Amino acid sequence: MSGKISKSEGDYLKAIYNLTQHEDTTNTVALAEALNVRPPSVTSMLIKLVNQEPPLVDYQKWKGVKLTEAGKRLALQLTRRHRLIELFLVKIMNYTWEEVHAEAEELEHVISEKFEEHLAILLGDPLFDPHGDPIPDRELKFPNSESFSLGRLEENQSAIIRRVKINKSDVLRHLSDQGIIPGTKIVIQNRNPYDETLQLLIGEGTTPYALGRELSKLIYVEKMN
Repeated sequence: MSGKISKSEGDYLKAIYNLTQHEDTTNTVALAEALNVRPPSVTSMLIKLVNQEPPLVDYQKWKGVKLTEAGKRLALQLTRRHRLIELFLVKIMNYTWEEVHAEAEELEHVISEKFEEHLAILLGDPLFDPHGDPIPDRELKFPNSESFSLGRLEENQSAIIRRVKINKSDVLRHLSDQGIIPGTKIVIQNRNPYDETLQLLIGEGTTPYALGRELSKLIYVEKMN
């Protein structure tokens, strides 16, 4: 990985990247919440990142913060490394999918570029990690995906779960217990028009499972023909 940054700096870059996927900039309040730190700590780190050579973020107090091209590249490199490690831990080390995020958060900062390359080759240059999150390739480009949020699926339309955008281990463990994992067939049997709770049929099951609106937004599916 080009450029030497600390674990904390890398965590900030990834958080800014994630928070600016659908907005031009983010702010110190959102970053503090995402990283579970106090806003003054965020400001201090942003100033540090601005003063890197080259600068890793563009930060103006009243206009928010966004990554520079150099910062975005580092964020994507860390994302690639993190997701390769997660897949390695599941496929080779027999971790469960709810265990791997915290381990990968530590390991992504200490392995070498050579180790990362051998990891990618060992895993067969995978496109997705155990949660279905896309893995950037060596040019840091993401694979194509036609998946979309489960909440947008029509009733009685069969689909395959492709991605679960959740890091909380207790939630992942619960979803796994219900069979809500990438690769599983799913059908919305009914949608509550008031709170948008979904009644799902999972796999070959015949007993519906109720899933709330907030979780359904974090589960991505692809329609079956």
